[in-house]
Amino acid sequence: MINYSDEKYITDAVNKFSDTVFRVAYQYTGNRADAEDILQDVFLKLLVAFQTGDDNRLKAWLIRVTINRSKDFLRAKKRRRETLLNDYAQPEPHGEHSEVFEALGKLSERDRNALYLHYYEGYTAKEIAEITGDKERAVTKRIARARIKLKDFLEE
Repeated sequence: MINYSDEKYITDAVNKFSDTVFRVAYQYTGNRADAEDILQDVFLKLLVAFQTGDDNRLKAWLIRVTINRSKDFLRAKKRRRETLLNDYAQPEPHGEHSEVFEALGKLSERDRNALYLHYYEGYTAKEIAEITGDKERAVTKRIARARIKLKDFLEE
C-alpha cells in the first residue's frame, strides 16, 4: 500500500509530466484515445514500479516507458489488423504548419523521435542517448541527418 508521501510523489509526477507522456504517445499513435490509454498505462506502471528520484531521471524514465508502451500498442494493433474509425477522424493540420507535419511524417520513427525530443522536449543529444539507449554520437548524427531530410522534404 502506498503511504501519503508516496502518493504525493505519484500525484506530483502525474501533474508535472502527463502532458509530455501524452504528447509522446500521441506522436506514435496519432490517435487521442490511444494516447490517453497509454498515458494511463505509463502512470500505472510508475505506481507499481515506484522509485523516487530527481525529476530529470523520472521524466526520462517516463518517456522511455511511453515509447515502449506505444510500440507495444502499435504492434498489437498491426497484429489485430483492425482499422479504427478514430484513425480517420483525426483532423488534418491546417495553415502554415501543415507542410511541416506532412514532412515530419515522412521521416523514420527514430529520426522523428530524435527531432521531437531535441526540439520540443529540449533534451540534449546525451540525454536522448540515455533515453533511447543509443550512443550520443549516433543521436547527434541522427538529428543532423533528420534536419537535412526535413529540409529536403519541405523544399519538394
